[in-house]
Amino acid sequence: MTGSPHLTEAPVLAVRDLTRHFTAAGGGTVRAVDGVTLTIEPGEVLGLVGESGSGKSTVGRCVVRLDQPTGGSVRINGTDVTTLSPRALRPLRKDFHLVFQDPSSSLNPRMTIRRIVAEPLRLHGMASRQEAADRVDALLAQVGLRPELADRSPHELSGGQRQRVSIARALSVNPSLLVADEPTSALDVSVQASVLNLLADLQKERGFGCLFITHDLAAVEYLADRIAVMYLGRIVEQAPAADLFAAPKHPYTQALLSAAPVPDPAEQRGRSRIVLGGDLPSPLDPPPGCHFHTRCPLATDRCRAEAPVLRTVAASRTGPAAGRQVACHLVADDGTVPDAAQAAATAA
Repeated sequence: MTGSPHLTEAPVLAVRDLTRHFTAAGGGTVRAVDGVTLTIEPGEVLGLVGESGSGKSTVGRCVVRLDQPTGGSVRINGTDVTTLSPRALRPLRKDFHLVFQDPSSSLNPRMTIRRIVAEPLRLHGMASRQEAADRVDALLAQVGLRPELADRSPHELSGGQRQRVSIARALSVNPSLLVADEPTSALDVSVQASVLNLLADLQKERGFGCLFITHDLAAVEYLADRIAVMYLGRIVEQAPAADLFAAPKHPYTQALLSAAPVPDPAEQRGRSRIVLGGDLPSPLDPPPGCHFHTRCPLATDRCRAEAPVLRTVAASRTGPAAGRQVACHLVADDGTVPDAAQAAATAA
């Protein structure tokens, strides 16, 4: 859902070789993010998907500098924000905002909705008191909230309403990049679709770049232009959304998509489910070589010893969104890919 882009020649977001390591309480190093590279162009939505524990939320927190990366670079509109002091970073924070997973914990309970939405405008000195009040009214209307809610506290609103407040606050200073970290997972199923529709409409209208972090494959298929698939701290596949859903190439992506239900019962019955053995390994002690080899039905000796490089393979479309990257020794440069479902069935 690409909107009109912000006027900039540089990508809105360019992450290169990003790492984030933590020291575990009992000793050892948790490799939460282990060399991630991704790019978001102006007006583009990149979906970042993977299992819980894959490191996708840590990537989002590093992008907005809530976590300090261990290594690599994060460039927003051409500026490397990883090297800036908090003081130097402060005026740039209006260019990027994070929408948290749980709106209940991200909104100040002591503030009214009006003050919450106006706070970024005040901090960045972007509007007078009257201008801020007018802008808050317009933002609340834009996210579908009634004017009388402006003077209420967060606890007086429903979960869906609170998330709409979070989105209004994030967009109050017209950022060029929005990082949405599981923005619907804490909401009732009945309101998830309305919040997704709101994000899609706002992105199309305002043209901001968006890093959309989720485990919901239906949501990412609906919202994203491109998708990056993460496994145990690494990107294993990146592709235009339509291409990835039509023909996943990495064995992990194949398994992930095979587990997603489809609305057509006849099609669902005819699908082959790839059941992975074992659990997601710990980032405290990741497997050598390809991190996925311990669960992959196609793994070879090379997979167990040598980490695959994320490389470009043949894509099925042309244009700015073209290009497909896969980190798998078994995927050929022409895009030919082995069938993980068949291999899993044979092994069973």
